[in-house]
Amino acid sequence: MKILYAIQGTGNGHLSRSMDIVPLLKKMGEVDVLVSGTQGDLSLPFQVKYVLHGFGFVFGKKGGVDIWETFVKSRFRKFIKEVQDLPVENYDLVINDFEPVSAWACYMKNKPCIGLSHQAAVLADKAPKPDDTDMLGKLILKHYAPVTDAYGFHFARFDKNISTPVIRQQVRNQAIANKGHYTVYLPAYDDKRLVNRLTEFKDVKWDVFSKHNKKTFTHKNVTIQPINNESFIKSMAQSAAVLCGAGFETPAEALFMGKKLMVIPMKTQYEQQLNAAALKQMGVPVIKSLKPKHDEIILDWIQNGKVISVDYPDTTQQTLDMVFRKHTPVELE
Repeated sequence: MKILYAIQGTGNGHLSRSMDIVPLLKKMGEVDVLVSGTQGDLSLPFQVKYVLHGFGFVFGKKGGVDIWETFVKSRFRKFIKEVQDLPVENYDLVINDFEPVSAWACYMKNKPCIGLSHQAAVLADKAPKPDDTDMLGKLILKHYAPVTDAYGFHFARFDKNISTPVIRQQVRNQAIANKGHYTVYLPAYDDKRLVNRLTEFKDVKWDVFSKHNKKTFTHKNVTIQPINNESFIKSMAQSAAVLCGAGFETPAEALFMGKKLMVIPMKTQYEQQLNAAALKQMGVPVIKSLKPKHDEIILDWIQNGKVISVDYPDTTQQTLDMVFRKHTPVELE
């Protein structure tokens, strides 16, 4: 069986999940990997056949997506050509993790495309929703990478076809400790803003991982270092708490490790608003920004925050088995 596994490369969540999924897929068939997007920081431990520009989002420095930079770098004509040129018809099964080129190529060529992503879960009817619905954000989330069938991963089994998060083996195998520092990953904020705000909380040693700096430096009680997968996982595993955006993989891994967690959803990013609603329902504190008006909530979290208990068994193989049972072409069964 020939399988195309297509990954969204904007951010690190989809890439980190692929580290567990691709080796399992390779035991089930001949696998080609596609990655599109421009904002990922992880180096993948397997060959990628298709490296495409795609249609990704660009992180800003003030807490949200940079809409103008996203538009400037969109290169829509290139995206259309990538869609037209991708030979999805050569594959028996196309599995898509919120990746637009393969999704639209399948749509244009009337080829089944199986969604296996977090986005499929947040759109489910019974998944938690924020009080205010961003209709444009919902529209983008629904049509950005259209699929014929969808299976999702979420912080809990809120609905049918939803599994608990894929926690990569690299995280499952970490030795968990508490060395007192707080690990921070807020890629939509620049280093100056993070240093200015976090130094206000003098009793905490902040270990910040940055998309905007290539050198490590320390200012008072804040250390800024460039993103490195191994260092970041080790920092989380040895932390007292994690402060991060309301993405999916990092909060899920922090919860799995038994770490106190607080999230700040990115502005103009509806998926993160949906994630924040789910985490809030589970008891995780959510703030809208790092502005001083939220200092009292942050301080209360530092002094009184609780660990939210979760159960995330390793069910990735069972999920893939289910997808194969339902979507393997009859002639290959």
